[in-house]
Amino acid sequence: MYTGSCLCSAVSYEVAGPFDRMANCHCSMCRKHHGAMFATFASAPLAGFRWISSADNLAVYKSSEPGNLDGDPGIKPQMHMFAGSRATWFPITDTLPQHQAYPPQFGGGEGLKRPAPAVKPGLTQGSCLCNETAWEFSGLPERVQNCHCSRCRKARSAAHATNAFYKVEQFTWVRGQENVQSYSLQGTKYFGQDFCRHCGSPVPRVVHVTGYVVVPCGTFDSALATLPLGNIFASSKAPWFDITDGLPQWDAYPPRK
Repeated sequence: MYTGSCLCSAVSYEVAGPFDRMANCHCSMCRKHHGAMFATFASAPLAGFRWISSADNLAVYKSSEPGNLDGDPGIKPQMHMFAGSRATWFPITDTLPQHQAYPPQFGGGEGLKRPAPAVKPGLTQGSCLCNETAWEFSGLPERVQNCHCSRCRKARSAAHATNAFYKVEQFTWVRGQENVQSYSLQGTKYFGQDFCRHCGSPVPRVVHVTGYVVVPCGTFDSALATLPLGNIFASSKAPWFDITDGLPQWDAYPPRK
C-alpha cells in the first residue's frame, strides 16, 4: 500500500497499486499548474485508490502526480510527453523516449497551446494557469536552483522544484494581486506557498523578512537567462527520480561564497 498527502497533510490518500505507467509531462499547462519545469504522473487501478482524510478540502479547477506520493512506488518515469513544449532553457538530460505531444499509447494528438504574452525587453514575465494573475521581474535573478527537499516536492507535486530568487525591488504585479492566497507551513521559518485562489497555480512568494521573492520557475512565460546552479537537498530526492543534469549536488544548501 502506498500513501501520499498534500503539503499541510490535511488531505491524504492511499493507493494499493501496482503502478503501471509513469511519465514526465512538459506541456505549458502542467508547468503552470505545478510551478515546476515538468510534472510527473503515475497511474494505478482506480479500485485500489481511496481518500484517507479530508477529501472535502479538495477544490477542482477545470482546464482544457506523483510528487506528493510518499515512499518508492516501484516504478520510474518511462517517457517524456509534450517534449516539444518544454521550457527552452531547461534541457531534458536523460535518455528516456521523448514524444512531442501525447505518446501513441495515450491516443496521440496535440494538446492546447497557450497564447504567449507580448515580449517586454529587459523583463521576465510570468502568469498563473488561468491567467488571472500575472507579474514581471526586471534584471536577472540572484540565483536559480533545483530543490529536492520533501517540502518543495509536496508544494509543487513534482519531482523537484526549480526556484528563482529575485530581490523584492525587481518584482512588480501586473494584475491579480488580490487573487493571491498565502500559506505558511507551520513549524518552519520561511517556507510556504503562495497560489492563485482561482486555479491553484503557485505564484511568486514575497518573503519580506529576507528581502527576496521566491519564484516557481514553471510559471515563467519568458525564457530565463540564468540557469540552475545545481541541485540542493539532493539526498532527499524522490526515490523514483534520477538526477542526470550533471550539475553540482548538495545534501543541503550550497556553501556560501
